[in-house]
Amino acid sequence: MNQIKRSPLQTLGYHFIPEAYLPKGKDEYYLRNQQNRNGIHYRHLTAFEIEMLVRNRNTSDDWNKLLVSDAFNPELVQDCKFYGLVRIGKLEPYYLEFHNLRRPVGLYNSTIISCDFGDNVVVDNVNYISHYIIGNDVMLVNVNEIATTDHAKFGNGILKEGENENIRIWLEVCNENGGRSIIPFDGMLPGDAFLWTRFRDDKTLQNKFREFTQNKFDQKRGYYGVIGDRTVIKNCRIIKDVNIGSDAYLKGANKIKNVTINSSALAKSQVGEGCELVNGIIGYGCRVFYGVKAVRFFLASHSQLKYGARLINSYLGDNSTISCCEVLNSLIFPSHEQHHNNSFLCAALVQGQSNMAAGATIGSNHNSRSPDGELVAGRGFWPGLCVSLKHNSRFASFCILAKGDYSYELNIPIPFSLVSNDVTNNRLVIMPGYWFLYNMYALARNSWKYADRDKRIGKGQALEFNFLAPDSVNEIIGSLKLFRYLTGKAWLQREQPRKKHDMDEMMAAGKKLLDEQDPVVQELEILAEGFENNPRPVVLVKVQAAYRLFKELIIFYAVQQMLEMVKEKKIRTVEELKAAVPSKLTVTDWTNVGGQLIQNTEIDKLIRQVHSGRIKGWDGVHSFYVNQAASYTREKFLHAAAALKEVHGIHLRNADAGTISSLLEQSLSIREGMVRGIYESRAKDYRNPFRKMVYETNAAMNEVIGKLEQNSFIRQEKAALEEYKKTVQQLIRKWSGRR
Repeated sequence: MNQIKRSPLQTLGYHFIPEAYLPKGKDEYYLRNQQNRNGIHYRHLTAFEIEMLVRNRNTSDDWNKLLVSDAFNPELVQDCKFYGLVRIGKLEPYYLEFHNLRRPVGLYNSTIISCDFGDNVVVDNVNYISHYIIGNDVMLVNVNEIATTDHAKFGNGILKEGENENIRIWLEVCNENGGRSIIPFDGMLPGDAFLWTRFRDDKTLQNKFREFTQNKFDQKRGYYGVIGDRTVIKNCRIIKDVNIGSDAYLKGANKIKNVTINSSALAKSQVGEGCELVNGIIGYGCRVFYGVKAVRFFLASHSQLKYGARLINSYLGDNSTISCCEVLNSLIFPSHEQHHNNSFLCAALVQGQSNMAAGATIGSNHNSRSPDGELVAGRGFWPGLCVSLKHNSRFASFCILAKGDYSYELNIPIPFSLVSNDVTNNRLVIMPGYWFLYNMYALARNSWKYADRDKRIGKGQALEFNFLAPDSVNEIIGSLKLFRYLTGKAWLQREQPRKKHDMDEMMAAGKKLLDEQDPVVQELEILAEGFENNPRPVVLVKVQAAYRLFKELIIFYAVQQMLEMVKEKKIRTVEELKAAVPSKLTVTDWTNVGGQLIQNTEIDKLIRQVHSGRIKGWDGVHSFYVNQAASYTREKFLHAAAALKEVHGIHLRNADAGTISSLLEQSLSIREGMVRGIYESRAKDYRNPFRKMVYETNAAMNEVIGKLEQNSFIRQEKAALEEYKKTVQQLIRKWSGRR
C-alpha cells in the first residue's frame, strides 16, 4: 500500500533539511542564503500590508515568515497560500509580455512554500511551488508543480549525504551492458565522456574520474532549485529538482525531473510541448520540443531534440540535431544529424560530423549471448537510406554506406570510402576516395557548414572540422600501404599463381604498378582481407585513382599546414620555415577525443598526471584540452611534414626553395581540382533529366532550387580559391626569387 505520511500543518514549509544532516549551529536556510545573491533587502510586513493581503484572500501560516522588499505592493498578491519562509522582491504595477503572453506583475492563485522571489515576477496559477529561488522578471503561468527536494542533484550523477550507491545515476553509453558507463555532470565535455569510456582496465583512472565527479559538487543536503532571470515557464505540469538558467523558455512540458537546463541571454534554451525529460543535463542554447522523451541523457550546447525524438542513456555532442528517431546507449561527438522517425542508433561511438539517413538501423546488437555489441565510426560517418548494420563494426573517417542490409560485422579501415553490398554477385564492394571522385560538393560543404554552425560560446574543446586532419591522414597513409600490398598480391597471384610470395615482394610489386600507373591495375580483381566477417569476396574498385588521389591529398595537407604555420608564426623566409622542422620526423598516432584531435603520447601524459594526483579534477582535464589546442597548429604542421616525408620522401628541413615552390604549385593545382569537383558534382543535379523532369522549364527549376551560378557555397569556394592562389603565388615569388 502507499505510504502516506501525516504531519502537523504548522510544519508545512519547515524542516527542509532533516535534522541529521543539519550542521551544528546552522539553520535550515543557511544554504538558501548562500544561493540567493540578488541583493534585495527584505523586511517584515506592516500591519496595513497584512490587512491588504488578507483582504485579497491570501493566507499564511505565519505572516512574520513573509518578508518583502521596500517596493512591495500588496495589491499585486491575490488568492495565494503561503507556508514557511517566503521572500518577495519588488512588485510594481506593470504587466510582463513574452511571445504574446501578457500577465500583470504579482502573485496570483498559487500555493507557495518556502521560496525567494526577485523583482517584478509573475506567478499566476501555480498550483504548487516549493523551495525555489526565482530571479527577476520571471514569468510562471499555469504550472501544476514546481518543487525541489532536500536531496536534489539536478541531473548530476552524485550522491548526497546518507544516500546509497545504488541510486547513483549513470549513463550506459557505447554498450548496452553498462560496461562503459559514465557519471554525468554539469559541464561535462565530450572529451570527458570519451576518455571515461576508454581505458576500462585502468582502475586507478576510472576511480579518479569518479572522484573528480563526486568532488565537483557539494554533498550537503538542502540546496534550493533556481530559476534564472527572465525565464518564462507556462502551461507545464511537473518540474521537480530542476535548475534553470536565465532567459530560458519552457512551454507545455509534461514532466522535467532531476535536470539542469543551462541557459543565458546569449544562449537561450527552450523546452516545448509534450516533452518528458528525466535525469539529464541540457547545455546552453539547446532546443527540446514536440514530444521528446529523454531519460539518463546529456544534451551538449546548441543541440536540438525534436518531433518525438527519444534519447536514452546517451551523450549527444554540441551543435547536433536529432528528430523523430530513437538513440540508445550511444556516445555521439559534436555535429551529428539524424532526422527520421525510422532511424535507430544503439550502442555506438559516433565521432562527429555524422548523418544518419532514413531507415538506417544501427542496432542489430544481439548477435552474441548478451547485448554487448558495439559500433565505432570515425568522423563523417554516413549510413545511407535503409542501411542495417551488425555489431561489432568499425569504420574509418568519412565512410558512406550505400543502401542495403549488411548482415556481417564490418571493419573498414580506408577513409572517404563508399561501401556497397553487391547482393547480385554476393560480394562487398569498397570504393576508396568516393567523396573526391563523385561528391566533392557534399564533402567540402559539410566541413564548412559544421564550422559555420559551431555556436558554442565557451569553446572548451577545439573541434576539428577539416576533412584532412591527423586522424584521416593517418588512415590515408595506412590505406596507401594497403593498396600496394593488395595490388601487388593480386598481380603476383595472376602472373605467378604457383609461387609463394612474401609481404615485401607484394608491396614492391604493388608500389611499382601503382606509381607507374600501369594499365594492368584496371584489369585486376583486387580483394581485401579482414573487412567483413564472412568468406565472400571484398572487392576494392578504382584503386589506381584512389592511390593517386591519396598521394595528392598528402601534399595538399602538408601545404595547408605549412601555410597555417607561416601565418601563425609570421615566418618570412624558407630558412625560417626549415628551422621550424626538426631533423627527426615521425608520423605520430592521434585520437579523436570528443571532436578534438590529440596525440596519443599526450593522452598518456594526461593519464599519468591523473594517476599521480597532479591533475586533481575535471578543471585540470579541461585545462589539458586548452593547452593541446594552443599547440595544435604546430603539432599538426609537424604531423603533416612527417606524412610528406613518409609518403613522398620529401623532408622539409632539407628541401630547397625550388622543392617548396613545387609543393606550393602542386597544392594550388589540387585545390583547383577540388573546386572544379565541387562545381561539377553539384552541376550534375542540373543536368540530370530525371531531376529536371518534374519542372516545366529550366527557369521554373531555377526558381525552385536556385541557379547553379548563384549557389552561395560554390561562389564562396571560388572566392576562397582566388585568395589561396594569391597567397601561394606570393610565397612562390618571395621564396624562389621569381617575379
